[in-house]
Amino acid sequence: GIEIYESNNDFLGQYETTLAEIVAHQGRQFMAPLSGVKGHKNCGHIVLVVEEVAECKQKLHMSFRAQGLKRTRFWTRLDPFLVFGRANEDSTWTVVHKTECLHKNSRHNKEWQPMVVRAQTLCNGDYDRAIRVEVYDDRFTGQHKLVGSCFTSLRKLLKGPGADNCYDVINIRKQHRSSSYRNSGRIILSSIQVEEELSFLDYIRNGTELHFAVAIDLTASNGDPRDPNSLHYFDFHGKPNCYEIALRAVGEIISVYNRNGVYPAYGFGAKIPPLNTVSHQFPINGNPTQPYCSGIDEILRHYRTTLSSVTLYGPTNFAPVINNTAGIARQFQTGHNYFVLLIITDGIISDMYATKAAIVAAASLPLSIIIIGVGNADFEAMDELDGDEVRVSVDGRFAERDIVQFVPINRFLSRAGPSIRSQADLAREVLYEIPDQLTGYMKSRGFKPGSGGQHKSARE
Repeated sequence: GIEIYESNNDFLGQYETTLAEIVAHQGRQFMAPLSGVKGHKNCGHIVLVVEEVAECKQKLHMSFRAQGLKRTRFWTRLDPFLVFGRANEDSTWTVVHKTECLHKNSRHNKEWQPMVVRAQTLCNGDYDRAIRVEVYDDRFTGQHKLVGSCFTSLRKLLKGPGADNCYDVINIRKQHRSSSYRNSGRIILSSIQVEEELSFLDYIRNGTELHFAVAIDLTASNGDPRDPNSLHYFDFHGKPNCYEIALRAVGEIISVYNRNGVYPAYGFGAKIPPLNTVSHQFPINGNPTQPYCSGIDEILRHYRTTLSSVTLYGPTNFAPVINNTAGIARQFQTGHNYFVLLIITDGIISDMYATKAAIVAAASLPLSIIIIGVGNADFEAMDELDGDEVRVSVDGRFAERDIVQFVPINRFLSRAGPSIRSQADLAREVLYEIPDQLTGYMKSRGFKPGSGGQHKSARE
């Protein structure tokens, strides 16, 4: 579905279609009526321009400056902004980028802020395709006044600053009115840099291995496993509890990317035999030297066995399992391995300071952390660890990057019973930040797909 809003967020209409319907349409342009605005039968039309996308991974960093741009009216200053358009195969134009107005920076600053645009967006990777640059005078009414336009191509832009990239801004109407008209000013390319945009799949396809570790919250705040209201309720008829639902659902998602199919799986926060002492990290298979489980089914099997042999206790400390996984990741910083720690918890954390310190330290390593929240607790503390809005910090030291993603599983549970309503939606949410976190780490260390030191598996 497509929804259209005006710049002031007024809803203008919507249209629902399928990719198949658009692709099957004859011609390059697909026009359809908009609907959805109460009291308006005719909401206008949307025009979709269809074109096969060429594979092009270049990202352009460019900046332009103005020179002698003419006012569109004498009594006010010029507030110019640029609109970049890509030529379509049917001789129409598609707007692909718009800059800010110069007056928003400074009246004396004649250079627009650097812009970043993909070559695929700007010209579909075609170096010789025409690119139109229009200069508009900003009007608060939205009726912006055209100063003029010029044309270029990516091949020409890549020549860099110089005479080839100084453009006369031409207003066609003024040019037709007067034979003495020369231009309405100039725009000049100040700088251009090309960056090869590397994707998550580039790294995976070229040998980077993803390794997943699982940590399960076995603290008393989850409730007694014999109590039907417990998040760890042990149902002898095999009905899955909240943790089993989360393990099964998320495990099926991550198994696609875990080539060797084994996972170190731990519990934390329980009293374990034979001494009945509290452990903040113990292998649920009972083997400290080989904590690996072969697949999600084995993790679930050991989880049920562990529930019957340990005493749920506390406190709920995340730092030990984070530090353990970080210690492993620290040994594999060649670009061939990336680690993901999956923590499943009710969210009642006891060691916030130590956990923040562990996250700040781990942020410089090839590691991401996915926290799955089960139950109906207040997950405000988990949101604090997910550094989307504010980067995690401790004692004034900030994490180098955001490595935590928090996902409350209840959002995806079916009302009809103990099952996931939409596996696709859950997968999207769980893995939403992993691609950017992985590529961000690799780029910060200068690792390109297939590069790095001698390949060493994390299980060798």
